Amino acid sequence: SLVVLFGATAGAYGAKLGSDERELILLVWQVVDLHSKKVGTLHKSLVKADNLDLSDQCREASGLTPEGLGKAEPLDRVLQQFSQLVSSDLKVLGRSSYTLCSDGQLLIRQVLHPETSKKNFLLSDCFYSFYDLRKEFHACYPSSAAVKDQTIKTMAEYLGLGTDEAEEDFGVWQVKTMVAIIFSMLSESCNHVFTEPETVKYKYETGPCSKSETVDSETVIRARGLPWQSSDQDIARFFKGLNIAKGGVALCLNAQGRRNGEALVRFVSSEQRDLALERHKHHMGSRYIEVYKATGEEFLKIAGGTSNEVAQFLSKENQVIIRMRGLPFTATQEDVLGFLGPECPVTGGKDGLLFVKYPDGRPTGDAFVLFSCEEYAQNALKKHKEILGKRYIELFRSTAAEVQQVLNRYMSTPLIPTLPTPIIPVIPPPYTIATGSIRDCVRLRGLPYTAGIDDILEFMGDATADIKPHGVHMVLNQQGRPSGDAFIQMKSADKAFMVAQKCHKKMMKDRYVEVFQCSGEEMNFVLMGGTLNRSGLSPPPCKLPCLSPPAYAAFQTAAVIPAEAALYQPPALLPTTRTPQASAAAPPTVTYYPAQAAQLYMNYTAYYPSPPVSPTTVGYIAAPPGAVAAAATATHTPILPQPGALVRMQGLPYNTGMKEILSFFQGYQYAPDDYNGLIQLSDQARSVLQAPKEWVCL
Repeated sequence: SLVVLFGATAGAYGAKLGSDERELILLVWQVVDLHSKKVGTLHKSLVKADNLDLSDQCREASGLTPEGLGKAEPLDRVLQQFSQLVSSDLKVLGRSSYTLCSDGQLLIRQVLHPETSKKNFLLSDCFYSFYDLRKEFHACYPSSAAVKDQTIKTMAEYLGLGTDEAEEDFGVWQVKTMVAIIFSMLSESCNHVFTEPETVKYKYETGPCSKSETVDSETVIRARGLPWQSSDQDIARFFKGLNIAKGGVALCLNAQGRRNGEALVRFVSSEQRDLALERHKHHMGSRYIEVYKATGEEFLKIAGGTSNEVAQFLSKENQVIIRMRGLPFTATQEDVLGFLGPECPVTGGKDGLLFVKYPDGRPTGDAFVLFSCEEYAQNALKKHKEILGKRYIELFRSTAAEVQQVLNRYMSTPLIPTLPTPIIPVIPPPYTIATGSIRDCVRLRGLPYTAGIDDILEFMGDATADIKPHGVHMVLNQQGRPSGDAFIQMKSADKAFMVAQKCHKKMMKDRYVEVFQCSGEEMNFVLMGGTLNRSGLSPPPCKLPCLSPPAYAAFQTAAVIPAEAALYQPPALLPTTRTPQASAAAPPTVTYYPAQAAQLYMNYTAYYPSPPVSPTTVGYIAAPPGAVAAAATATHTPILPQPGALVRMQGLPYNTGMKEILSFFQGYQYAPDDYNGLIQLSDQARSVLQAPKEWVCL
């Protein structure tokens, strides 16, 4: 038997049903016995919505009013009545089982499942399997219109059914016409058989994803604006009614390994993906979620993995994954199992634990744990920020894709035993960054944070023809994000003056931008971390003697930062030695960076990790051996006194000082000038070298 079902919401109707998150207000249904071709009683039930504000389209199509709906029953009671009435009608017809049949998929997938999920009550099993009358009609009549273009009216017209929509109540005509269409499909000329119903997945299935898989780009979406604590199950609940592929939810992480509020979701078909796009700006709690198209490559980049260890860990299906962060580096499997306790047993014991490590085997402080059910996972989450050893431990819900991301991130972290090949800027020599006092530059202040190079060029208008090549420099903050400032090098001081006069306080998007004329020297000071305001020029913190690290010589106030200092990006903080003898003794083939430029840039980098010039305007390439040899001139002093004279110490106690280091190396000859050869690495360099605390000794 079939139960022909029709419904309407308080908002959009037809092809946009359910796209506006409006609640169900009407259900109409009738039982059809496919064997005897008999029908049961036609039932129409109004549903009381929480919001009785009806759209104009709904009022016009249905003729319903808020007053009439206010007397109706809520959705959960209407669904109970639906089950009871269907059961009684089936008994009259001598049947016991049935399958729903609706006009398209929107009523089941986009209305009933999402609404009941938000209202926290379960749908009966009958709503997880249904026939799409449009697909069945097209299969029976292949010459009819495409499935997406079908409606009840077009199907009736194709069959020549003479029904008048105006003679019946809204919903009643639709169900009666659908029943007539079904009987036509069951006639001897067609003899259609309903065999393959549409299915809705009961729950989301977790699982691993390999980078070797092929992912259709027509099945992937990007969800943006997610709460940071949301899990893959929360995202699956947001898309309730749509079939997500196994392991198809990939939460995106930022550079620090934390969730950034985005996720890539892979569906089983392009049809499901298109329905997901209709949920753009639907709500998860109090937040609206943006939904956009994405590609299969993006999904594999986030969710794909190649590690056999991870694949084995994730091979246990239908497990709840919890991420532990902040573990002591000495923590063992027994320590973690003891921390979790008997109230939340780990699946497989030690086999259900996965410690995240660096390529050299050092622990990162992260681990993933598998639990066989939601109850055990909830018990584990209650231990959030409890103490293990001397550290508090953070626990979060996680996903298979997050496991892959975290492992990929740490396992791809390069170890830096030696300095790599230097990088040289691809900038034509005549257009290096200006350093003089000529006021041939302009400063833009108050830019929108979303503004890019193209927006600035559009803002400049005709004056873009007077910009030097590679002359647009975005100023970034300490997090590497746009600060709202930019500098532009013009071809002359007159051009800079004209731009400042013409563009000052001109609007860019929804903000006005201030434009000031300045010199190249002033621009360099700001790019290196200083400030430029009405009271004058303030040097960057690294130029103040009181803020300089002990191993760095304080800068003289008359020093001018050379252009190449803003272009070279050293991978580790290594200053020059103080004694000219040590520098002169070094072979010229060991040149890495110009000494003066490197020293100036190092102090800047220690305090300001953002690149000093726009990465979109300057290209970098690795220097070939010939370029390195050419750079080794008399004017460039090498950094290292001799090859192999540098050692790195790992695993030092955090309270270690210079005296302890010197005592440790007692009996060995180290670099002259006592403590000059001893360099404590800053937090910036330590994050590059991936060590808890390290010193470099010359």
